Amino acid sequence: MKYNLSKIMLKAWKIYRRTKDIRFAEALHRAWLSAKAEEINAKRIENAKQAAGIAEETNTFAKWKELGYKVVHGSKALFGCSLIWGSRGDGAEYKASFFGKSQVEII
Repeated sequence: MKYNLSKIMLKAWKIYRRTKDIRFAEALHRAWLSAKAEEINAKRIENAKQAAGIAEETNTFAKWKELGYKVVHGSKALFGCSLIWGSRGDGAEYKASFFGKSQVEII
């Protein structure tokens, strides 16, 4: 697999500036962990989406907000899955909940 080195370096600088008391080498390590986790996370999301029988566009609450939408109050997640979070440096997994396009409205 080819990695976008520019994107990795930009993420490393973002992590370095945002996080206190770490060296740039650690920020770069975390950016690489994130880049390597992207492919794994994409597969996990697709598998969970297929298992739940969902065909519509889905995103997390935070991603919908980033795209200019808000999740309708009281909506329940269509599905969830465990994803790897590399930017913290520990490669820990977290549970992410996904909402469909039919559950959001423009802000």
